[in-house]
Amino acid sequence: MNRFPLPELQDLPEDIRLKILAVQDKAGFVPTVFLLLARRPAEWRAFFAYHDALMIKEEGGNPTGSLTKGDREMIVTTTSAANHCLYCVVAHGAILRIHEKKPLLADQVAVNYRKADISPRQQAMLDFAMKVCERSHEITDTDFEALHAQGFTDEDAWDIAAITAFFGLSNRIASFSNMQPNAEFYLMGRVPKIK
Repeated sequence: MNRFPLPELQDLPEDIRLKILAVQDKAGFVPTVFLLLARRPAEWRAFFAYHDALMIKEEGGNPTGSLTKGDREMIVTTTSAANHCLYCVVAHGAILRIHEKKPLLADQVAVNYRKADISPRQQAMLDFAMKVCERSHEITDTDFEALHAQGFTDEDAWDIAAITAFFGLSNRIASFSNMQPNAEFYLMGRVPKIK
């Protein structure tokens, strides 16, 4: 159970309520994170502005970066597992499965990305993300060179690090608040949709 009560949708400021309703229309449900963070509207707005700048490329993210939506979700799932964040592993793992169209991938990267069914490019990306997650003070030019060898730019490295750092914040909020994943996330992307 969430440690903090979720506000009622009708009690939220109109701008936040409208954005949450748009998410509900698209997903079919309201992810817990949208309601839990809405208990503090100024923080909600700041959180989702930065989230969207990092994760939604076409709406303010780095237009020249090479990270795909799947890459971004893979970074979140992998580093959230290292941070022991149930909510983010389950929620972003679901989105990862959908973007990559691989029903096993999220579980693989959450448990041990080094043995996951990923490309050498993705391996290098996750090596960098995990070093930022666990030992950012040890990042050197050698870490950037490993990314460059796989075709990543310094701007891509910034994106990988910023996503990792932002979700470190998110992981900690989700964990201390005991934010619970929506049941819908558990099955998303695991079984094909019936047409």
